[in-house]
Amino acid sequence: MAKQKKEKINVVYSTNPDFKFQFDEEEEIETLSKAQQQLYVSIDRKQRGGKEVTLVEGFVGKEDDLKELGKLLKSKCGVGGTAKDNEILIQGNFRDKVFDLLTKEGYRVKKKGG
Repeated sequence: MAKQKKEKINVVYSTNPDFKFQFDEEEEIETLSKAQQQLYVSIDRKQRGGKEVTLVEGFVGKEDDLKELGKLLKSKCGVGGTAKDNEILIQGNFRDKVFDLLTKEGYRVKKKGG
């Protein structure tokens, strides 16, 4: 219910008894094939208290597919992390390992940063 309140369009209050709220229609983005995906792997330290995380950016697709890929990477690296907002965070410095894993899976991958 709380999620629906955020998606209501331009109405604060209505006295019309027959009024129906309009909701934003979220378009489901189809997941691109692995060969079409262009992923960027980098190390990030910003806003993390000096701790390093491996950041995978550029995923285009459904949230479930992103979480599935994140789960695969976390299990292969043996660490925690998260997958949301088209980014995957892996705790620790695993840039080379993640790069190799994604390449073996069939994704187009580039290293980003120094």
